[in-house]
Amino acid sequence: MPATPTQGHVVVAPDKFKGTLEGAEVAARIAAGIRRARPGVEVRELPVADGGEGTLAAALAAGFSRVAVKVSGPTGLPVDAAIAVRGETAVVELAQASGLSQLPGGRTAPLAAGSFGVGQLIAKAVGLGVRRVVLGLGGSACTDGGAGMVQALGVGLYDAEGAELAPGGAALRRLHRLDPGVLADLLAGVEVVVACDVDNPLLGPRGAAAVYGPQKGADEADLVVLEAGLTRWADLVQQATGRDARRAPGAGAAGGVGFAALALLGATMRPGIELLLELLGFDEAVRGARLVVTGEGCLDAQTLHGKAPAGVAAAATGAGVPVAAVAGRLELSEREWRGAGFAAAYALTDLAEQPGDSLTRAAELAELAGERLAQDLLAR
Repeated sequence: MPATPTQGHVVVAPDKFKGTLEGAEVAARIAAGIRRARPGVEVRELPVADGGEGTLAAALAAGFSRVAVKVSGPTGLPVDAAIAVRGETAVVELAQASGLSQLPGGRTAPLAAGSFGVGQLIAKAVGLGVRRVVLGLGGSACTDGGAGMVQALGVGLYDAEGAELAPGGAALRRLHRLDPGVLADLLAGVEVVVACDVDNPLLGPRGAAAVYGPQKGADEADLVVLEAGLTRWADLVQQATGRDARRAPGAGAAGGVGFAALALLGATMRPGIELLLELLGFDEAVRGARLVVTGEGCLDAQTLHGKAPAGVAAAATGAGVPVAAVAGRLELSEREWRGAGFAAAYALTDLAEQPGDSLTRAAELAELAGERLAQDLLAR
């Protein structure tokens, strides 16, 4: 049994339970269980994300303001999206505009889906006068190398006949000329920071098409087309800018949007959870805490490679505060989760009465997990 904290508040900082509960609801339910078991304990809810889906929600829960924006979805149909703004910083979540969740009827469009809406979100943020844009990548429906994104920011992409290039990764094979347009002026004085946890290059067997294309509906023939388009895109960007970012770690993120952010937006890349914890004020929240609780839908081997709970555990233990995890499923051995810095771990599957309850009764079980961990870890 881990040492029992005796004073201070509790910080509840989970990621979403994908497909079941949003991070804010996970935090609220765990917090409710803690308060029921230990009514005198102060509990602070700070849902987190690692830069992918849920990043916008985490920013809003931390006090950012929501700005609604109607943009082009991945197939060009309008979608309702939003950005989060606080002071001179805006948070843009790619999945809001160009995510798989925005595909009409859930039908994939591997060759035609584009990232134009992401650029529209960035343009909206810049138009509001922000000086820093945090771009969260993840859940992308497109493999267009970020071409659509920069088109929305004023970059001209033309075929050999001088016509504006159509959306999607397949169209990139016909790219003949790139005109930077007003991009430099638009982003003057604006810092773009990408929250990214993958190190894939743009091209090759570990590139955007080969690794992530199949998740977006691409078959073998589509992958050949997409790779050719991305190669053409990288060549033309290099000619226009003098920079070759195709091999940069993270260039292959979100169907190559990482590449365009690096090569054309002058972005820097940061590990997603590290950047988000900084943005959400985690260091301040954890100061003086007696316990931090984090978690996600499944605590597994991927968790150990930069996902949100591992980042929270590292930051909390670095501050000298013990950390407990709550997950829908626990697929790590006790040695593994203790090695990752967790003092205790609770799985909804272990609390469920019937198979499947961890999904259908996730909210109720998360609250029960909060109650159990409070009984185990928090002295009266």
